[in-house]
Amino acid sequence: MTTTGADRTVLRISGDEARDFLQGLVTNDVAKLDEGLVYAAILTPQGKYIADFFLAPEAGGAVLMDLAAPLAADVQKRLKLYKLRARVEIEETDLQVRRGTGPAPEGAFADPRDARLGWRLYGAEGGDDGTDWDALRVAACVPESGVELTPETFILEAGFERLNGVDFRKGCYVGQEVTARMHHKTELKKGLATVEVEGAAPVGTPIESAEGKAAGTLLTQSGGRAIAHLRYDRAGEGMTAGEARVHWRPEG
Repeated sequence: MTTTGADRTVLRISGDEARDFLQGLVTNDVAKLDEGLVYAAILTPQGKYIADFFLAPEAGGAVLMDLAAPLAADVQKRLKLYKLRARVEIEETDLQVRRGTGPAPEGAFADPRDARLGWRLYGAEGGDDGTDWDALRVAACVPESGVELTPETFILEAGFERLNGVDFRKGCYVGQEVTARMHHKTELKKGLATVEVEGAAPVGTPIESAEGKAAGTLLTQSGGRAIAHLRYDRAGEGMTAGEARVHWRPEG
């Protein structure tokens, strides 16, 4: 279910204004490229998810954008639409994505979402080291494009603050107003959580509370655990997803 290196596309954003251009579009602070890989997203004006990606610095001041291949054509089109007269070039590269959780090779970047997710490297060869990525994602509650992340997703409900994917001090970007407003709420009413699962159910199976009310959706599963999108006010003991039983223990 988790994408592999072959399922990724790497775009290159270059030119004198490349970083300034991205700074006005993405959810994270592009200045963090000086420290390594940056995880971020592009949103609609209504604050909903379009795509998430990694930004990587490249020699000469260009920025690489590593994103899920099915999203690449739309994102490239949107970037060119926003470009206007900015001194920026946007192109698809032949670079491949390698990743792993063992010792990082020279030139690799640490995954900024969670230390358990290892490293990423851009070059002529792709692939990974055989890590069970679904198991790691479930344990760390890390969403995946096309599964937990959809056009209806608000990134704070998907854990982007915890995953270092959003910066609330960087200034304006598309969708910033809605995201900031959600951030300043006292608490979110729904979002992603790691749950225990007895049995199995397909991705997308509705979760019901013990009272039979809609309580969420079961998503990626691995080893008796899963990522679920929950309504926190209805989540509790006795939840089911099809024939499977679902258990959630809120943190804290």
